[in-house]
Amino acid sequence: MHIEASDHIDPSTLLASIKCWALKLGFADIGVSNIDLSEAEQRLFEWLDKGFHGSMSYMQHHGVKRTRPQQLVPGTISVLSLRMDYLPEPQDKAISILHQVNRAYVSRYALGRDYHKLIRQRLKKLALKIQEQLGEFEYRVFTDSAPVMEKPIAEKAGLGWVGKHSNILNREAGSWFFLGEIYLNFALPESPSRENHCGECVSCIQVCPTQAIVAPYVVDARKCISYLTIENDGDIPLELRPLMGNRIYGCDDCQLFCPWNRFAQPNAQSDFKSRHQLDSSSLPDLFSWSETQFLKRFEGSPIRRIGYQNWLRNIAVALGNADKTKTNLKALQARKNYPDARIREHIHWAVEQQLSQRSS
Repeated sequence: MHIEASDHIDPSTLLASIKCWALKLGFADIGVSNIDLSEAEQRLFEWLDKGFHGSMSYMQHHGVKRTRPQQLVPGTISVLSLRMDYLPEPQDKAISILHQVNRAYVSRYALGRDYHKLIRQRLKKLALKIQEQLGEFEYRVFTDSAPVMEKPIAEKAGLGWVGKHSNILNREAGSWFFLGEIYLNFALPESPSRENHCGECVSCIQVCPTQAIVAPYVVDARKCISYLTIENDGDIPLELRPLMGNRIYGCDDCQLFCPWNRFAQPNAQSDFKSRHQLDSSSLPDLFSWSETQFLKRFEGSPIRRIGYQNWLRNIAVALGNADKTKTNLKALQARKNYPDARIREHIHWAVEQQLSQRSS
């Protein structure tokens, strides 16, 4: 049964209280969206028709549940969209790692603990706090864990605008933040949307290592390093391997070089701080980890889900792009007989790169 916030308390007053509670739980911003995502639905279907989703077949599996909140959670009327900043360190440090080709670059969001559980717990706490004030109501919380159009919802909720790299941008915080949602079965005042401030800037398009941003606001995931190193379970295309540099899990270039991110501030929250020196590890050291070490050290980390073999695949490519040193070559040759043929092929490719560089 639907309920109205006005049955218990003025909706605007309730929303003001919700914002205060959200800030105390570590969220940086909050807004309210309606459930009309028809424009986003059209753009999604066009994107899927072009095959830009690659092997992410789950993007098609749920029909219109992704773009029609009431199909996913019957009775949904409003959506709370929340932002939690995660930048663990100044951007300059991240950029410096990109230039140190013998060190591994890991996307900054994955240096610490898995954000899914942390944010989901905070969202549930917020929902329970609302229930204390309002009484029982139906809700569901999400954070990158279900067929939810997080970015269009965040844009409609006034958390920012969709940049040309397809991430949400905020004038005060850039784009270094996670998103979470609470689907509600009652109405709250909708937040005003924000103006797009990308202007004529194309920095993100120009800086993308693989030119995956094929047009403003359109990303071909099949060329995106984040997709190649995380979502992709197959081979990394030969023509893209040299372009990946030392990026072994994800890619942040379109954020690192976005002018709006000069306003982003590091989050002191310990959960997002680097674990196991992932912010400065050498490629040979990470490549030497056993599967047991991989599983143990990445307990509670988003990196664990790609699996040990893809971890080795990614690092092998990075070693192929690294300096021509005995250390890098020795690390690769130590695994040249790796039992899995797919991983072995990437290792052999990397060895060839090392040797060809030496002979040039």
